[in-house]
Amino acid sequence: MSTEVDAVVVGGGAAGLAAAAWLARYRRSVVVLDSQDYRSKQVERSHGYLGRDPQKPLDLLARGREEVLAYPTAQIRIGEQVTHVARRDDGLFEVGPDLVCHRLVLACGVKDAFPDVEGFFDHYGASVFHCPACDGYEARDRDVVALGWDPHLVGFSATLLNWARSVTVVTNGISFQGDEGCRTVLAGHGTDLIEQEAVRFLGDRGDLRGLELQSGRVIDTSLVFFSVAHQPRTELAELLGCALDEEGYVRVDGEGRTSVEGVYAAGDLVPGLQLVQCAASTGAVAGVGAAQSLFGSKGAPTSPEPGPDPSTPGQGG
Repeated sequence: MSTEVDAVVVGGGAAGLAAAAWLARYRRSVVVLDSQDYRSKQVERSHGYLGRDPQKPLDLLARGREEVLAYPTAQIRIGEQVTHVARRDDGLFEVGPDLVCHRLVLACGVKDAFPDVEGFFDHYGASVFHCPACDGYEARDRDVVALGWDPHLVGFSATLLNWARSVTVVTNGISFQGDEGCRTVLAGHGTDLIEQEAVRFLGDRGDLRGLELQSGRVIDTSLVFFSVAHQPRTELAELLGCALDEEGYVRVDGEGRTSVEGVYAAGDLVPGLQLVQCAASTGAVAGVGAAQSLFGSKGAPTSPEPGPDPSTPGQGG
């Protein structure tokens, strides 16, 4: 038997929880399907969130779950990985084996690719990061390493120089894919380019001491940033036929709506800055948008009687 609800939110990060909270505030029944495969699950501190700087990302999510569950129309299912969604002929959506919803919010995030270096995960989230905007301030006046080989490492390393004393690019044994112009720019910035394999990180978590190369050379550094690849989790959006932009992110309008009626998207899945406060913001936009799109509609059988649609002529909208 399927359970019919007003909305299902796929993803229990900041975007998904924000969307669910706002749907619940409009007294809509909402189920959050939370795989707990968070991008920030190993990050010890996140920054720049007004009133919460610094904070532990997992503490933010734990508090967010408590706040969502304080609303009687909200549920959270932990550990559910969604692989099936489909739009029915009646306009409702099947989600997984037992849910049917009137509105669907996709907040699936992105999946990062990680460099294959011994000790990487011992330091990831403490001294090794993927986002200069998120953690660049902590690189101030320090000698840092940027791991990667794509041409955009030129801009990546230049961004880090807003804080770092020096940046060394290490390609992890892969030939740098930038042209001579890219190499010239790196040299002009005083950025060394080392096309050697990185063997291991040295030091304990929270006390990174260096990066050892295949040649035996050790680059003294206490902070490493990497840029290998990341892929938006668009599998469900593509199953539904949602339009993607040229970079592979789900296109949305100002209310979080995708190109498929009834489907909304938020967080790192959509274009824009990939910061936790931006994820929460786009989640709120999608949640409010989805809730307001149900104005005047009964929705799920268990939902309260709806008020009038304010956009109906004569209703004062």
